[in-house]
Amino acid sequence: MLNLGILGLGEGRSTMSAALSSPNWTLKTICDRNEELCRQRVDEFQFMGQVTAQYQDMLDDPEIDAVAIYTPDHLHAEHVAQALRAGKHVVCTKPFIDDLSKANELLALAEQSGKKVFIGQSSRFFEPMKRQRADYEAGLIGELISIESYYHADHRWFLAKGWSLENSFKWLYGGLSHPVDFIRWYLPNIEEVMGYGMLSSNGREGGLKNPDTMHFIFKATDGRVARVSGCYTGPVQPVQRDSEMSCILRGTEGASQGDYMDLRYAITDKTGEERLITWEHKLKHYFRFEGKSHHAGEYQNYLDYFADSINQNFTAYPDIREGIGTVALLQAMDRALTTGQPVKVQDILAENGL
Repeated sequence: MLNLGILGLGEGRSTMSAALSSPNWTLKTICDRNEELCRQRVDEFQFMGQVTAQYQDMLDDPEIDAVAIYTPDHLHAEHVAQALRAGKHVVCTKPFIDDLSKANELLALAEQSGKKVFIGQSSRFFEPMKRQRADYEAGLIGELISIESYYHADHRWFLAKGWSLENSFKWLYGGLSHPVDFIRWYLPNIEEVMGYGMLSSNGREGGLKNPDTMHFIFKATDGRVARVSGCYTGPVQPVQRDSEMSCILRGTEGASQGDYMDLRYAITDKTGEERLITWEHKLKHYFRFEGKSHHAGEYQNYLDYFADSINQNFTAYPDIREGIGTVALLQAMDRALTTGQPVKVQDILAENGL
């Protein structure tokens, strides 16, 4: 059993549930500056471990093997650096960091410490996407031709959160990073991106400052193309018709689609056979709280995978380099929205000495 500490108990709520349900982890300490939130989580989970408002308390504990970080994006780099200096393995929620100028320091710290840094791109660890990846790696759709992904959701309830109305909040990072990660999972060498975005009337009336509706096209170094889209402040179709988040692979001998919200997967394989698979019996594993705003089952899946990577000494993906690459792609997308021109990802990396 590995000992875990969790920093940030908003999104960290799912990680608490995941760790407490996992056979591989003991949740030793939870930490948040908001002491009332700490009390809420203690009551909710009947948590009997240590509680602190000081991150350093967790870092100073020699019994803690890994720290899971769920703080605001602009704090990730410093919190990850502190954990590595303290000799802890790290799980950090996406997006990994918001300032690529700090990437080389983090790469050096990870190398010097010998500790693992794993990026919590949770959507990879959802049942349909796990099956889709396994079928792809088994060659059931042949060679990949193209990939399409999207995340369309009515997130107007987010506008009640004060930080969502700040200039720093962008759905590009907070939402679109999920389907963008699917793109990079299958086409890691994205060379260039072009896209357009707009702030819808719903978003504008709600007080948002940045685009809530975006569409992008990607080109990989081998010439393959992909597309991704996100719409966040308008109604959506019934989940039976559109699962809000989806990943579609088109191959030389077949095609597949993983649908998120209703645990649905469809494939036409290289034999021509068509199959539709659902995992309704696992809904309670994935969605443990009110509605579907928290999806703790994915977190448990990735925490268990990360535990295996520590115990068996293999690299858990997305690792630190992949996390940095995804941030570079997101920043290229952000620049494309501003300039209206195609942007090369290598330009973003080079500007930051990467």
